[in-house]
Amino acid sequence: MDTLNPNWFLRARLKTRQLLLLIALDEQRNIHRAAETLHMTQPAASKQIKDLEEMLDVKLFERLPRGMEPTLFGETMIRHARMALTSLSLAHDDVLALKSGLVGQVEIGVIMTPAMSLLPKAIAKVKLQAPLLRIGVHLEPSNTLLNMLERGTLDFMIGRILEHDTNSRLTYEELTEEPACAVARIGHPLAGAANLTLKDIASHPWILPPQGSILRHRVDMMFRRASLEPPANTVDTTALLLITALLQQTDTLHVMPVDVARYYQSLNVLTILPIELPVKMDAFGIIRQQDHIMSPGANLLLTAVRNAAKEVY
Repeated sequence: MDTLNPNWFLRARLKTRQLLLLIALDEQRNIHRAAETLHMTQPAASKQIKDLEEMLDVKLFERLPRGMEPTLFGETMIRHARMALTSLSLAHDDVLALKSGLVGQVEIGVIMTPAMSLLPKAIAKVKLQAPLLRIGVHLEPSNTLLNMLERGTLDFMIGRILEHDTNSRLTYEELTEEPACAVARIGHPLAGAANLTLKDIASHPWILPPQGSILRHRVDMMFRRASLEPPANTVDTTALLLITALLQQTDTLHVMPVDVARYYQSLNVLTILPIELPVKMDAFGIIRQQDHIMSPGANLLLTAVRNAAKEVY
């Protein structure tokens, strides 16, 4: 295929309806149902997809007996269609917001540790400057946030770049590493122990992340490097409500990021045990899409996050 002009969509007279049709086909996997969703006739929908395929000189969908399946080219166009329509929707929201005297809408994703101290500090500062800025916060694991970022539903995120992620369109600004610590209920027998060692805590019941998770693997290796068997009496979960309830009602121990533990300790929910664990999570940072145009509100929050990181870390 010849190299397309960067503005090929102008020459092709690409229609918003075609972008909507790509997304509808991805969701319905059936040309008839997709056409009905957009209140189009099936022949009209088929022609719009055919026109797009001819302009790109690729097949976007495989026609199967029971429906349609996007090809690799189709998946690429669908992803960009979602991003384009999301951007147009946000542009409309920003214009309406500015007309109303607001600053617009910002969508940010964040993992747990920076959600406890870094992001609240940044948001508090932004709200002093722009009290009517609407900020949407999504607290999810990094893999979920990366998927949302690539789909164009986030302005930026604070999380980790995963080892298997090779998306060259992402930019990453490292903020800090994430050390972990051992915690227990207030008044736990080990809370006041002197010279606490890994051997002292290995045989206790634990609440740990599930098998296969990065932190669980590193906790197990921490004990093995000390010639100890990893805890056998465990509850495997990452549900914080359950974790804090179990800690308060039993003598179980738990491992969590230091910043998260300090927050809950300040609320007298748990106590950090007097032992420095030789284990930590990978560093996290600010992750953005290179080609994503940031709104003034998003840039304001991004700057506040960077400034808050200098204070917190």
